[in-house]
Amino acid sequence: MKYPLLKSLLSLGTIILACSCSDDKSPSNGGNDPVVPCEDAWYLPAEGLLLYQDLRVTNLSGEQVGTIVPVPATTIVIIKDMAGNTVSQLDLSNTTQLKGDPLKCSANPQTNIPSSTCFNAWYLAATKNYIIYEDLTVTDEAGIPVGSIIATYGSTMVNMVDLLGNPLINNIDLSKLPSIPNDGVRYSILEAAYHVKDATGDYVIYPNTVVTKPDGTPIGFADFTTGTIKSTDNITVITTADFYKLPVLSPGAKCVDLIVPIVSSSSVTEPPITSSSSSVGPVIKSSSSSKAKSSSSSQPKSSSSSAPKSSSSSAPVTGKCPTIKTKGGASGSGWATRYWDCCKPHCSWPEHSGGNYSKQCTNKGKSANTNWGDGSVCSGGSQMTCTSQIPFTIDGCTEMAFAFAAVPAANGGSCGKCFQLTFTGTGHYSSTNANTRRLKDKKLIIMATNVGGDVQQGQFDIMIPGGGVGMFNGCSSMGWGGQGAQYGGLLSDCETETNYSSGKYKSCLTEKCNKSFANDEEAKKGCLFLATWMEAAGNPEHNYVEVECPQVLKDKY
Repeated sequence: MKYPLLKSLLSLGTIILACSCSDDKSPSNGGNDPVVPCEDAWYLPAEGLLLYQDLRVTNLSGEQVGTIVPVPATTIVIIKDMAGNTVSQLDLSNTTQLKGDPLKCSANPQTNIPSSTCFNAWYLAATKNYIIYEDLTVTDEAGIPVGSIIATYGSTMVNMVDLLGNPLINNIDLSKLPSIPNDGVRYSILEAAYHVKDATGDYVIYPNTVVTKPDGTPIGFADFTTGTIKSTDNITVITTADFYKLPVLSPGAKCVDLIVPIVSSSSVTEPPITSSSSSVGPVIKSSSSSKAKSSSSSQPKSSSSSAPKSSSSSAPVTGKCPTIKTKGGASGSGWATRYWDCCKPHCSWPEHSGGNYSKQCTNKGKSANTNWGDGSVCSGGSQMTCTSQIPFTIDGCTEMAFAFAAVPAANGGSCGKCFQLTFTGTGHYSSTNANTRRLKDKKLIIMATNVGGDVQQGQFDIMIPGGGVGMFNGCSSMGWGGQGAQYGGLLSDCETETNYSSGKYKSCLTEKCNKSFANDEEAKKGCLFLATWMEAAGNPEHNYVEVECPQVLKDKY
């Protein structure tokens, strides 16, 4: 079945072609000079589009305008726009293929070459930018490994392959690439953190605002509101930066060493910056509605669990606690964060769900919808999180509660999996207080519906209305009141407003939930869950184990 071919992209491609033509030769006027992509690609000349092996669709200027989703065991691909809407289908076996040349490509983006790195390296600017190291490894600009090069002794010509050995770019001449000098600097981080390097120094900036040297020595705090880095007196300005544009140092990056912290169980209430219960930085938090590339089919698969249930959850769940059975899968320790961004969940996308779709809704999160190919409200589409997926308890069951959550993007196959979190009574980021201690031994059973690129192993980002919108805010159409701090939401506001007096958090949060969700009883109930069952505890630590999903969660998934 054919789809209308990229209607929303045709005009853009035509404009690009019209503006990029030379006087005598161009792909659109029958000239002899073909388009030369930066990487091997399929070419749609009429539309002015390039389709890459990493599933991107770009125009001839190198701007990404869509993605492709391969249909398994075929040469058919589904093309989607940036909002995630299916707009075309084509057979790659009948599509023109072009060899890439990063040194002669038609769309070589302007780049800022890094001034140094921990090893000698070369910088390759293509439709994506790469750092090639002398040890033959290749990373992206953030230092995350993406592949390696195959070199021939005595030659400067190399080929680049991805982590699975698949070709990325061939015939790269290292002698013609700009070099990046070795400064030997490595970064010791406790978690993903922002990075700024300027004339004043080299800084690691954590989402809880703490700023350190590369070796981890604390030197001050970041003010995300004003874009300043201040010394430990929290007054003297060291430097300024646009935090929204800073690169991120991530665990596993080339020049980064992850240091696992020893968590203190002592109560810490001062200084406020280190006792914050939520990430407050502007970029790293990204657990909302990811659309990571996938090789799975975009066509909905038949599944007994793919049909959505009613989104109504106004009637209380009653009965005794369900029996929770462990599966012998993933287990460990970690901590819980919180968010609610209203975006379409990761597990509602056909290419991620494996046929086991998580609910998606329209009508302010109240009406379940089965148009799985439709885009998210966070990128111009119509689909959003269902408010029926608020955390909840069962009448007559006091020892456990139930919720949905985002898990690490690295665990992309976790859609529909369940985990039991048993809280330890301590808080992450040294945020232990009376509230986290009251949460000790309570159990929260969660089901994965989403992923976060910054969510770490052991971390579960619980879906709680008013928990903070994070990077993406799809809640503007909900008619709700203020959602509090971008990272941490209403509870983070209460922390700062009460000068980090944990005994006042619950009453403050209750008041804010009632006010912000005055016109939505379902969302209000989810918000109050944080104040009541979770004791207004920020970032509580837990031990977790994978379990069989109880029916009460399956019914709402």
